[in-house]
Amino acid sequence: MDLNRYIITGHGLTATFTEWGAALVDLRLDGHDAPLVLGLADLNDYAAGQSNYMGATAGRFANRIGDARFTLGGTTYHLDPNFQDRHSLHGGSRGTGKRVWTVADHRDDSVTFNIALADGEMGYPGAMQISATFTCAPDATLRIQYRATTDAPTICNLAHHTYWNLDGSNDISGHYLTVKADRYTPVDDGMIPIGVASVAGTEFDFRAGRMLPGAGLLDHNLCLSDARVALRDVAVLHARGLSMTVATTEPGLQVYDGAKLNTQVPGLDGRTYRAHAGVALEAQNWPDAPNHDDFPGAVLRPGETYEQTTTFSFEKD
Repeated sequence: MDLNRYIITGHGLTATFTEWGAALVDLRLDGHDAPLVLGLADLNDYAAGQSNYMGATAGRFANRIGDARFTLGGTTYHLDPNFQDRHSLHGGSRGTGKRVWTVADHRDDSVTFNIALADGEMGYPGAMQISATFTCAPDATLRIQYRATTDAPTICNLAHHTYWNLDGSNDISGHYLTVKADRYTPVDDGMIPIGVASVAGTEFDFRAGRMLPGAGLLDHNLCLSDARVALRDVAVLHARGLSMTVATTEPGLQVYDGAKLNTQVPGLDGRTYRAHAGVALEAQNWPDAPNHDDFPGAVLRPGETYEQTTTFSFEKD
């Protein structure tokens, strides 16, 4: 499969995308010599399954759904069990992060991708239309806007899945992360939430900011709010004199430290990505939300529009 590169520029940023997964494959900041993201040198390696969702738009329900099923309107829907042969991850084996999108609009500073999902695809009800618009905005900001509609009641949760590495090093142990979240969702051995708990006294407390360990496994949802809200700053990642501020409308931020990264193909600038080469900061709903009455709602109905805005803004010290 021959994939294409779509480049947008503006306000000090140059971003490169491909239609596979509507993925961000490279991001550069003027005057900063290292790429800001993990990406693959050969676009064909994305379609060959080498990317670990690098830069992709995950959906139609990002993150995990326990036992690959949920109930809506009295009907239980069985999804593609593509995680541990039991649970569903990122919409299934042919979720939006592993599909070709259509380029609907490409301008100097923005690009829009569309995708149509059929009723029953990966077990989900409703034919869904999704758009993803990426813009190089003022103040060295990459703005991501997702919209989705459906012709039947369904669930929807989209997430941008870039792995960030701001200093060009082999791992993220030199990165300092701050997140405005006082709760998180503990998980079982299947990485499925078992409730909500305070971050106080745990390794998930990033409120005062701390270094990322660059070891072990961190792959948890930090609870930002109980529902989608107006765009607000939620996190800051800092390394090598560069800060990245994350703002989002979403109620959760999945922090994944890339512990299982082990690419077998060349990355950007010839790099090889091993464990902890980058950290994913995935703004989204809480994982397994359709199966928890006390989690933020994830149902999308005909006549409604799912709308998410997430931004990543860069500033040199």
